[in-house]
Amino acid sequence: MADPARAARLAQRIKVIVAEALRRRVKDERAELITVTDARVTNDLQHATVYYTVMGDDDARRSAEEVLAAHQGVLRHEVGRQLTIRLTPTLEFVADEIPESAAHLEDLLRKAKEQDEKVAALREQAAPAGGEDPYRSLAEGESAGSGAEGAASEGTDSADGR
Repeated sequence: MADPARAARLAQRIKVIVAEALRRRVKDERAELITVTDARVTNDLQHATVYYTVMGDDDARRSAEEVLAAHQGVLRHEVGRQLTIRLTPTLEFVADEIPESAAHLEDLLRKAKEQDEKVAALREQAAPAGGEDPYRSLAEGESAGSGAEGAASEGTDSADGR
């Protein structure tokens, strides 16, 4: 097993190599829409997963998958030529779902902000439930001492029973 830090460095290098190879070696106009976003390498350095996004609709995504599948050998050859490791890792291309999930999160945050604004508007118009003075006041018949006695009797109930 290799060091995880070495695997991370190798993954970053593979990401750059694949992006440059897509631009220089692959002579297909559909490859211009592909952006390599991330790469991950297993700790044994035998397998690399390359994440990519595609500008465009579903047709562009399908054509990008076809381009990557058709030129996988060329891209792996380029990775092996530029890396100085004993075995060239196999490449797997996975469409990156982060932009879609980020757009979904942005939509959820926008909805939450709208709800917060509605609650703030309701709060400004709201009045206290108990009137101006929501606290209980002593009635004329009650004395201040009777309230203190109730508090003192509550204090005698302790955990040890004294």
